[in-house]
Amino acid sequence: MLKNFIQKGKLINSISSSSSSSSLSSFQSSTFLNNNGLKFNNGAWVGSRFFSLEQLKKKTKNQKLINWVEEQAKLCKPDNIYICDGSEQEFKKFTDDMVKNGTLIKLNAKRPNSFLARSDPSDVARVESRTYICAKTKEDAGPTNNWMDPNQMKQTLKPLFDGSMKGRTMYVMPFSMGPLGSDISHVGVQVTDSPFVVCNMKIMTRMGDAVLNQMKENDDFVPCLHSVGAPLEKGQKDSHWPCNPNKYIVHYPEERSIQSFGSGYGGNALLGKKCFSLRIASSMAKDGGWLAEHMLILSLTNDKGEKKYIAAAFPSACGKTNLAMANSVLPGYKVQVCGDDIAWMTMRNGQLYAINPEFGFFGVAPGTSASSNPNALAAISKNTLFTNVALTPDNDVWWEGLSSPPPTAIDWLGNEWHPNGEGNNTLAAHPNSRFTAPLSQCPSIDPEWNNPTGVPISAIIFGGRRSSTVPLVYQALNWKHGVFMGASTASELTAAAEGTVGKLRHDPFAMLPFCGYNMGDYFGHWLSMEQKAGSYADKLPKIFYVNWFRKNKSGKFLWPGFGENVRVLKWIFDRCNSTLDTSDGKATQTSIGFVPANNSIDLNGLDINKSSLKELFSLNKSEWLHDLKSMRQFCQQFGDRLPKEIKNQMDQLENRLNKD
Repeated sequence: MLKNFIQKGKLINSISSSSSSSSLSSFQSSTFLNNNGLKFNNGAWVGSRFFSLEQLKKKTKNQKLINWVEEQAKLCKPDNIYICDGSEQEFKKFTDDMVKNGTLIKLNAKRPNSFLARSDPSDVARVESRTYICAKTKEDAGPTNNWMDPNQMKQTLKPLFDGSMKGRTMYVMPFSMGPLGSDISHVGVQVTDSPFVVCNMKIMTRMGDAVLNQMKENDDFVPCLHSVGAPLEKGQKDSHWPCNPNKYIVHYPEERSIQSFGSGYGGNALLGKKCFSLRIASSMAKDGGWLAEHMLILSLTNDKGEKKYIAAAFPSACGKTNLAMANSVLPGYKVQVCGDDIAWMTMRNGQLYAINPEFGFFGVAPGTSASSNPNALAAISKNTLFTNVALTPDNDVWWEGLSSPPPTAIDWLGNEWHPNGEGNNTLAAHPNSRFTAPLSQCPSIDPEWNNPTGVPISAIIFGGRRSSTVPLVYQALNWKHGVFMGASTASELTAAAEGTVGKLRHDPFAMLPFCGYNMGDYFGHWLSMEQKAGSYADKLPKIFYVNWFRKNKSGKFLWPGFGENVRVLKWIFDRCNSTLDTSDGKATQTSIGFVPANNSIDLNGLDINKSSLKELFSLNKSEWLHDLKSMRQFCQQFGDRLPKEIKNQMDQLENRLNKD
């Protein structure tokens, strides 16, 4: 019946022939007629049901895509289907509509084309407990992922998706993760019933007609089904933030597909982000011989004009975005950003080339300020969507750590808020409140950030938040040792909600929540890069580990961080020009790896005493052996999927420590 209904929809006219309308998108100038003779004209739907698959068929000959969209329509039963073109007119139409219905608040003219949304209080962050890797076997998903048999999961989700879009529009979004035309990029298609998701995806991905135009008839794509799970009965008033308490974020790595139900927030709903770009892409990368990583990409240019690109992985609350957008304190040195969250890397003759698959920033607002990240503040000065921050009396946004608090505000829950806590003790902005802004607006954007070839990576950095044990920076002895360093990445918990404050949480490669298959196999994939490079292995990036968070006995940070971290990047830059030894005079070999030699880190202009510097690089054998014991315990869960080389590296580290 639905198929017959779809076929009755017909195109009345395409783009208007008048000169005043010729430059407009088909979103504004197309008129459609459904089987009841009701019109869709100038971006507004009239009537209760309309399915525009004819519009999709005019835009693409890819029958797999057309069939998949039709299947989702049959399942979810939306009142309308709209094929997103990714235009500015489309974005304006949707944001105007969401302002009218109360989903968005338009901010003042100081922040043009920017809006604030407040989510449902139950829908504020990723839901890792409801996130599944439904590989064919539990062993392939691995012990660090939630797993369910894929057929059982589909049987669980089918009745939830059945009719989930009644009373709503299904938006079809073709999108590219990575620059269009790049051999590193991959295409996805998401259907959603949330116009807020559409507007975020326009900022975060290359979305719309340009993607359909490059898709060939038989091209594959990653299908991404998303519904907020809140169907509307006729006449029922909609929520400003529809969602469902029953949430599922599900990945099928062998099928390369994603299903998400119940949430409209962040990575739960923007399926191009963690779901595709990390969980599914990591599985694709394993099979294809490349890397999909939770890493920033930055460039450092020295005072001689030489530039190197660096990728870096940090667990949450370790300053990844701040490092990506750092302002250098060293004269003649410049940091520029290609991406702050995800890197896809492919190998060409031993050299890893990286792209940022994303098109925007999806950053945590609290703590972002003129002192911590002035480039981020500039990037979100316009064309930005804010979620769950506070609203000031002059219709601007505010969050803790931005500046001195306003005398009053409306908090993220929509309640009146005062900085002195009159009548409440809540935060004005949710701790996970966010901004979505175009990458191109960042003043420190690297000119090659959108290069389809990618940028050559000279160094890979891992790091965590450690108050002791780990020095400010050290370098791997070789590629295998570097992979072990990435596998041993760990960070101390910073919030009681995460567990015991100060407890060490292992987060290998900062990928624990994002690896789409067995992490033991993932370690093996990283190790295999050396063999893949073959005779070009000397071109592989040098690997380093940093710790900005070491404290003294009084509990104060020993290192100032932020822009001062460029001093460490300079040492890393110089070591990339050296062989893996101490012949350049800039490093000393220790039991854990190469550490900076005396006076090899540029400290000119930095007020730091000798005792603090000594403590930053001190090595405590018993602490390292304790960490190693914790690492061995963590790795036990992988059983025979743990590569022997990781065990070898643990044994070798223990032997070196015991010899010192």
